Amino acid sequence: MSLPHAILTALLEKPSSGLELTRRFDKSIGYFWSATHQQIYRELGKLEQAGQIRALPSAQPTRGQKKEYEVLPAGREELTEWVARSEDPKPVRDPLLLRLRAAGVVGSAGLEAEVGRHLALHRRQLAQYEAIEARDFPPERQSTEQDRLRHLVLRGGIELETFWTKWLTEALTGLRAGALDERGAG
Repeated sequence: MSLPHAILTALLEKPSSGLELTRRFDKSIGYFWSATHQQIYRELGKLEQAGQIRALPSAQPTRGQKKEYEVLPAGREELTEWVARSEDPKPVRDPLLLRLRAAGVVGSAGLEAEVGRHLALHRRQLAQYEAIEARDFPPERQSTEQDRLRHLVLRGGIELETFWTKWLTEALTGLRAGALDERGAG
């Protein structure tokens, strides 16, 4: 149910066409709430049909031209109510965690490379988040409430990536130690 709310949030920040919205998603909201271009376009249609957004009037004929959308009062009201709603945390569903659990039953052959690959991906994401933080939230900058909340979300991403890099480093160390133990026993 959160994709429509992510779209309403992005459109309240800046009215956009579907294409602009998908590009903005790829650069911001997509870091913590992913959606395909098809899902975004489908949801735009549903939000428009529900009277929560509308396509802005265009001075030129709309055929073949991108529509730009804005949020209507009903959409703002829905988003405001959603922000205040209670929702339980979602359990982590990560295939790598399941692979590690399964390795306890069938052995960890081949798993070290996959854990190493995940570690590299999380290190890269952490570096990207830290670069965004340095660029967009320098300590000397005066910040608005909107900036503080955006920075808070980014800090959450940084902390998650920090956790994953630390944990994956430990997992990789454990897998390598297990491989050494097996070689020593053989």
